[in-house]
Amino acid sequence: MRICATCCIHMTSDTHECKKRFCEIFKENREVGHLCYMGLLKDVLRMNGNKVLYAVYDFETTQNSSYSDKTEGHVSYLVCVQQVYARCEDVEACGDCV
Repeated sequence: MRICATCCIHMTSDTHECKKRFCEIFKENREVGHLCYMGLLKDVLRMNGNKVLYAVYDFETTQNSSYSDKTEGHVSYLVCVQQVYARCEDVEACGDCV
């Protein structure tokens, strides 16, 4: 194992980039602090022509609602959804996806 002379980090491969760490999910070097919890679906789904539709969503919630002395619940205050067809994945604005 070698140590980088610039950033003093242990290098585990020849593809070391200073101030970056290897992400096991993306299988590439990413910025320090990069947080990802879900892997990419591209290699998981069997592509069936142009019929694959991705639905991406996010819930913004608060935990201000108390149900008892020991339990608080999430209350959604904003829900965002976007759909993208697989054929449009690399296109910036196709007009079909909303």
